Amino acid sequence: MAETAAKTALTSGNVKQPFKWFHNFLTLDFKVGCDNDDWLYTEEPHTCRRKEILLKHPEIKQLMGYDYRIAYIVSVEVIAQILVCWMIQDASWPVIFILAYCLGGTLNHSLGSAIHEIGHNLAFGHGRGWLNRLLSVWCNLPIAVPMAISYKKYHADHHRYLGEEFQDVDIPTRLEAWLFRHPLTKMVWLFFHPLFHALRPFYKSPKPITGWEAINAACQLVFDYFILRAFGVKPLVYLVAGTMLGLGLHPLAGHFISEHYLFSGGQATHSYYGPLNFILFNVGYHNEHHDFPYIPYTRLPDVRRLAPEYYDNLPYHSSWVKVIWDFIFDKNMGPHAHGVGYLKDEAIERNPNKDKIQ
Repeated sequence: MAETAAKTALTSGNVKQPFKWFHNFLTLDFKVGCDNDDWLYTEEPHTCRRKEILLKHPEIKQLMGYDYRIAYIVSVEVIAQILVCWMIQDASWPVIFILAYCLGGTLNHSLGSAIHEIGHNLAFGHGRGWLNRLLSVWCNLPIAVPMAISYKKYHADHHRYLGEEFQDVDIPTRLEAWLFRHPLTKMVWLFFHPLFHALRPFYKSPKPITGWEAINAACQLVFDYFILRAFGVKPLVYLVAGTMLGLGLHPLAGHFISEHYLFSGGQATHSYYGPLNFILFNVGYHNEHHDFPYIPYTRLPDVRRLAPEYYDNLPYHSSWVKVIWDFIFDKNMGPHAHGVGYLKDEAIERNPNKDKIQ
């Protein structure tokens, strides 16, 4: 569970209006159970936090911008994956899958996090969006399945409509919430999470296919064909398995669960402060990222340093492995425990299940 020792006025009844909604998210399960109640959606809660933080700490604006050095890091990772494909041409199948989980999954998950960073135009800036798109397509190659451009398109809605059930495509569907509640079924859900995460946007909030998505798919097909022809089927299986395993039941995948599931009452977003941030481009600084999505990953720790009163006293995670463990074995956790917002106060008061709200 999240660390809960530190509590401040942010979680008390004296909280300022912007932070009221930040701490008033409810679970998807609760919303399904009282769908006829009066739900209010105005704007996602980090917008209010951002305004308040900047009023108090205008120096944070100086952190906004981009950091092109990520291009060097991801290029090393892409080339490393190609070299691994060359080295494992004659490896046994057990070795292929062990490497896919331990090495390929780690590198592909890191590249996936880089795609998230680059999707915010944080590699080359908003004035060179096309260069950011090209870099994200380059990052996508070892992942073996085209996703970089589609991810950017739908991830923008996750920021804009955080907590809105049908616009925020990170929120599981109601069918997922109903089906995957037992520890064994939750493990199945985690294993297939890459598929759910990839296909859910096209079901919940479909958008027209863009030209960049076609370019992404074409480049990916050419790369996969090259790997198959040059090195054989085993390296291609290694890449695909690395994506499935690394984004599924894997220690790094704990960040998918830690970010917006309600581990500590109604807090909309949780950060993770631990060593695995180094591999995933500081994606664990998730409160900081949602508050300031145009600050590159290298400067997110500075946000916390400059405004400690807004971050140090919030519950946070220190272990993604423990997040996964709790998600599986805590009966209150599961796809149904993803945060949604916002139920009006009067609706909470008249709801017979209000005691379930933490």
